[in-house]
Amino acid sequence: MAAAGVGAVNLRATLAAAALGLGVVAMSACQPAAPVAFHSIDLTGATYATSLELPDAQGQTRRLSEFKGRVVVVFFGYTQCPDVCPTTLAELAALRQALGPEGARVQPVFVTVDPERDTPTVLQAYAQAFGADVVALRGDEAQTRQVAKDFKVYYARVAGSSPSTYTLDHTAGLYVFDPQGRLRLFSRHGAPVEGLKADLKALLAGR
Repeated sequence: MAAAGVGAVNLRATLAAAALGLGVVAMSACQPAAPVAFHSIDLTGATYATSLELPDAQGQTRRLSEFKGRVVVVFFGYTQCPDVCPTTLAELAALRQALGPEGARVQPVFVTVDPERDTPTVLQAYAQAFGADVVALRGDEAQTRQVAKDFKVYYARVAGSSPSTYTLDHTAGLYVFDPQGRLRLFSRHGAPVEGLKADLKALLAGR
C-alpha cells in the first residue's frame, strides 16, 4: 500500500508538472507580438492625416479608403522639382521592385503642391515615369492648402528669375499607411533605403 501511495504521489506530481508546462506554453502563445522597431519615424496612433480626397489626373476623385489591403506611400512634391522629388520617387520605384511580388501591394500616391504648373497632362506623364500604377493627385489651390494642412506638410514658393520659374520649398518625406488605412510612418528624405524596405516588409506582413 505504501508503494502504491508513493506511486500515486509521483503520478500527481508528474501530471501537475505537465499541466504547468502546458500552461506556460499556452501563455506564451497568447502573448502579443513584440512591438516593431521601425527605422522610419513611428507615427502609429497619430490623429492627423486621417484622410485624403483629391482628383487624379483624369479628374476622378480618389480616396485613401480605396487602397485598403495595400501599404500606401504618400509623397508631396511637384514635377519641376530639381532633385528631391525625382530622387525620392525613383528610390520608391526601386524598392517596390526589390520587394518582388509583394511590391505590387505598395501603392505610391504623388500629391502636387504646384497645381498652377502641374496640369493633369504634365502630372500624369511625370508620375508614370516612376510606375504605371502611380496615382497622381491634383487639387486646386484651396484644396492643396487644406490637404497640406491636414498632413502637416509645409510648402512655400521661392521666386525665380521670372514669374514662371519659381521653385517650391516643401516637406520632403514619405507618409506610410498600413493595409488597414492607418498612418504608421514618416520616412525622411535621405533616410537609408534598406531601413524603409524593412519597414515596408513589416507593414505588408501585418505588423
